[in-house]
Amino acid sequence: MADLVLDHLTIQYGDVTAVNDVSITVPSGEFLTLLGPSGCGKSTTLFSIAGLNKATSGTIRIGDKVLFDGAKGISVAPEHRDIGLVFQSYALWPHMSVADNLAFPLKLRKMGKAEREERIRDALTLVEMMPYAERFPFELSGGQQQRVALARALVYRPSLLLLDEPLSNLDAKLRERARVWLRELQERLKVTTIYVTHDQSEALAVSDRIAVMSMGHLRQLGRPKEIYNTPADAFVADFIGSSNFLTGKLAGGEELDGRANVELADGSRIRTLPGRAAADGTLVVAVRPERLEIVSGPQDNAIPATIEHGTYLGSIYQYEVAGAGSRFRIQTAEEIAQGQVYIRIPPEAATIFPAEPDGK
Repeated sequence: MADLVLDHLTIQYGDVTAVNDVSITVPSGEFLTLLGPSGCGKSTTLFSIAGLNKATSGTIRIGDKVLFDGAKGISVAPEHRDIGLVFQSYALWPHMSVADNLAFPLKLRKMGKAEREERIRDALTLVEMMPYAERFPFELSGGQQQRVALARALVYRPSLLLLDEPLSNLDAKLRERARVWLRELQERLKVTTIYVTHDQSEALAVSDRIAVMSMGHLRQLGRPKEIYNTPADAFVADFIGSSNFLTGKLAGGEELDGRANVELADGSRIRTLPGRAAADGTLVVAVRPERLEIVSGPQDNAIPATIEHGTYLGSIYQYEVAGAGSRFRIQTAEEIAQGQVYIRIPPEAATIFPAEPDGK
């Protein structure tokens, strides 16, 4: 297998730029997730790789095989790209049995009957659906239909597997089990996989790397822990998981350890990880609710605050807090009474960004 390379990929529809100068290299065997809100360009990017959307400029290639080159006018037809694609709706043919659904792409490739039957048996066994080979899609559950759609995409052994929100039609419990099963299957097959979702938890659970997109731009590309713990900008910090944003400004230069000194809106001072601020020094401090600490009294990086409201969420309590000139949330395993407290913001848990996002 070979690496998938997107090089300065741009997709325009009239005056609208759906994908703007995106460059990503996906090593052979990697599970990459395109993550972002609706309309960010993730599915448009996926379908351009499949050949169902024609890009405007840039290149798409798998190893030495060029699938699209805007400058040279190359655009390989979808059926000649050797790519498996699973749609959100599964797109199974309702009048065909499970086995016949898998046989169809093999017949298009003019594969002999004996080899077809062997491929179908192998693919259905792989997804644990062989006992259902003669059933029709309407006789299957949503989870079973999802497995059949995946088997159909794998039956001709593609070099690349594309998945467009394949778990979104499943209920929450089944979706969690399917994540584990899908990841285990991908690791066993070692097939390069591009996965599209808007579900942050899903992306964190299944991915080797995540490409976060917004308004056609690639905002950050990295491993799940990197994306979650060190977001590149305020958009990523807010979209991946949940973040509090406290307003403030730079107060003096960086210290010897590289951390920044920040004065919050109420005059409290804290130290944070280095980051960027606007030209006038205004900024926001991003910190995850679960990283905040309740402490007994004044100390370094602690701010006075008031617990205003609490919600019991089963494994944790979530509290609405007023302090540092802002309202924010804190999550903890301990029950806390309403009233005055001190909340410590660990320097390694706080990152600063410009108060005004760059608008990409």
